[in-house]
Amino acid sequence: MQQLHCYPYELDFQYPFTTHKGTKTAQPTLIVSLTGHGMTGYGEAPAISYYDVTVAHMLEVLENKKAAIERFAITDPKRFWHFLYHLIPGEIFAIAALDIAAWDLFGKMSRKPVHQMLGITWGSVPPSDYTIGMDDLENMERKLMLHPAPVYKIKTGGPDDIDMIRSLRKLTTVPFRLDANEGWTFDDAKHLLPELKALGVTLIEQPLKRDEADAMKELKAISEIPLYADESCRIPDDVAHCADGFHGINIKLTKCGGITPAMEMIQIAKKLGLKIMLGSMNESTVGTAGIAQLLPMADVADLDGPLLLKEDVATGITYSEGAILLSGAAGTGIKYTGSKFLKPTLTS
Repeated sequence: MQQLHCYPYELDFQYPFTTHKGTKTAQPTLIVSLTGHGMTGYGEAPAISYYDVTVAHMLEVLENKKAAIERFAITDPKRFWHFLYHLIPGEIFAIAALDIAAWDLFGKMSRKPVHQMLGITWGSVPPSDYTIGMDDLENMERKLMLHPAPVYKIKTGGPDDIDMIRSLRKLTTVPFRLDANEGWTFDDAKHLLPELKALGVTLIEQPLKRDEADAMKELKAISEIPLYADESCRIPDDVAHCADGFHGINIKLTKCGGITPAMEMIQIAKKLGLKIMLGSMNESTVGTAGIAQLLPMADVADLDGPLLLKEDVATGITYSEGAILLSGAAGTGIKYTGSKFLKPTLTS
């Protein structure tokens, strides 16, 4: 029988992280481990307030179902995911953490990296951007200069941010991606698109609210800049609904439920001609290494979570001018190191 342990953390950001939805100075996150056959797999799910998910809630859910989870023999992570989907319905974040841990454990048992287990050939992969959170202009300029990157993702709040984009553009010639986090109106976006194109913006993420499907369809028809769905696309069932209003989708393990449904989303999106962004929710290396296994299937990468943290709880991926390099070890390739600076709470 396997063992489940849970490790809650508050991971400090290097800088306060501000989006249209608010400001955080630390990222609450839950690391889980599954131990069996003398090996341990690790997964992660950060708590996200606008999805009404807390670490305390995830801990309660997993504690209540701990015995059933430990009894399930992981011979196939996909079967384990479906078991969890019915055992803790609706608990997508907790399912994601366990699914990543199961793939890590199964990979270690098979002595192969997860991407090989999934039949993915490692080859050319897109570089990750570096995210500049909303701030006063001086601080945003300072962060950009201190963190050279092949592409920057810039959080925006509204049409007035065009002045900020103009100022940042004076400092670098690399491409910009903008993430509005549902913060624009249709008229804002329509007005901004031509100048944003001229300013070297190559991608806009979730410009309008998730329930504005008709407006997004109209915006896509006039936009020369690719538009990517984030809040509008959480799970596999959402992908087809995004085809009319977006050029691509942002897949995040935490919001979709892990590696298993992420693979399904990629397959659906490719059939529909949608581009693939692999994104993060400020995960540590534990969660980031999980989704990084899928990089050869992506067009765009936004996997800079570990770069935004003061401290990490694992090693196993490195960044070189935006390129993400895996350790090559079995499973997700991470080594858990969190106990070196925190005292995690384990389920008994």
